[in-house]
Amino acid sequence: METAWIPLGYLVAASLFILGLRDLGKVRTARRGNTLAAVGMFLAIVVTLIDAAAVDYRYILAGLLIGSAVGAVVAVRVPMTSMPEMVGLLNGFGGAASALVAVSILFQEFQKHPSSNSESLASLFGGYQTAVTGELTLIVGAATFSGSYIAYLKLRGTAIERAMRLPGGNYLTLVSLIASLALAGVLTVVPFTDATTTTLFFVLMGISFLLGVAMVMPIGGADMPVVIAFLNSLSGIAGAMAGFVLSNYLLIIAGSLVGASGLILTEIMCKAMNRSTISVFFGRFGGEVSAAAQAGYTNVKEAGPDEVAMLLEDATGVVFVPGYGLAVARAQHITRELADFLQARGTRVQYAIHPVAGRMPGHMNVLLAEADVPYDQLIEMQDINPEFKSFDVAIVLGANDVVNPAALNDKSSPIYGMPILNVHEARTVVVVKRSLSPGFAGIRNALFDNNNTVMCFGDAKQVIADVLKELKA
Repeated sequence: METAWIPLGYLVAASLFILGLRDLGKVRTARRGNTLAAVGMFLAIVVTLIDAAAVDYRYILAGLLIGSAVGAVVAVRVPMTSMPEMVGLLNGFGGAASALVAVSILFQEFQKHPSSNSESLASLFGGYQTAVTGELTLIVGAATFSGSYIAYLKLRGTAIERAMRLPGGNYLTLVSLIASLALAGVLTVVPFTDATTTTLFFVLMGISFLLGVAMVMPIGGADMPVVIAFLNSLSGIAGAMAGFVLSNYLLIIAGSLVGASGLILTEIMCKAMNRSTISVFFGRFGGEVSAAAQAGYTNVKEAGPDEVAMLLEDATGVVFVPGYGLAVARAQHITRELADFLQARGTRVQYAIHPVAGRMPGHMNVLLAEADVPYDQLIEMQDINPEFKSFDVAIVLGANDVVNPAALNDKSSPIYGMPILNVHEARTVVVVKRSLSPGFAGIRNALFDNNNTVMCFGDAKQVIADVLKELKA
């Protein structure tokens, strides 16, 4: 009777995953979707443990306690501004878990066979399917872990934040990929002793780690939303392949859902930047730029919080354009206070959301949702662009490349063709920024030189607080 409940438990868990993923597609239902997926994962763990039967629950309990403690501390202490880094690490942990499954299965098979026998992995696992799937799990999982850790370091703003060309360039990535697949093929068909097989298996893991580093290291910070989505997909693919190794249908379903949704999100991010996935991983974004793009500014006009407050006093429509500077300054709450104050005076207020603003997909949506900004005020790029002309004031909070008009009119610019938020079409543009420093693309922003643009230098949180204070006065 107990066995009959196992497939039903798997079915319910898989259904919760699908429903949760559907709700995560909308800001309004995202919290419910996260809860459904979490409940589904808890059920999946319980059913899997019951299905496994012969397990040592002391280790299971120890793992649950340690993992829960770490997760609780991280959830409480990691600020929303560091969420992209945490997502990057979680992607890596998913890949590492899958790689460790492949390694553990190998040693489990070694224990079942006499060490004197020389066998290929195909004969050791009783067929090519499990052997090949196990090796691919190791390759994808290890590459996901190392690539995610490099992405984490880039998101942390370390010395490797920008694109760094490794010796050999893109050839290193291709050679690592070919070498890992070739070694996996040799291990599958050529008989080795246990000691040699173990050594080659760990060599394969090392090459796979190198593949992840070589793949992500040359990519600059501007492409991080794409990279995060792609690594998320890889972690799901590794999990699905681990499901084949373990003959666990629920893991196959869950991994496939994550893998497919990550690939779809990667494609959406690439379209938002008008670039292909190949150009992201094998091109150089923000490398060589034209002399015009590197030229200084000649028409920058500076304004203080009091002058910005005067602009807002007479405005009938105001649109906020959040960027990574908003996240760094943790200015989402004070921005909502300013928006509420303007609305109380009868001003129309909206937020313009670019798909790749910030450092992970949906970064701005998450930050503004944390500040309880009404969902109907968050307007996506394709819907808000035709409306910019109707706004008296557009306030850009830390955004840079996603509002740069060079993407529309400068064919020599490395971001030419990338869809942007047309903030330059508003009557007046207020750019809140610490300095005139470039964005991740490493180029000047033509918006700063526009006649209808004024710069308000300083920390976004403090600037908005000063503007609100002036308005109230």
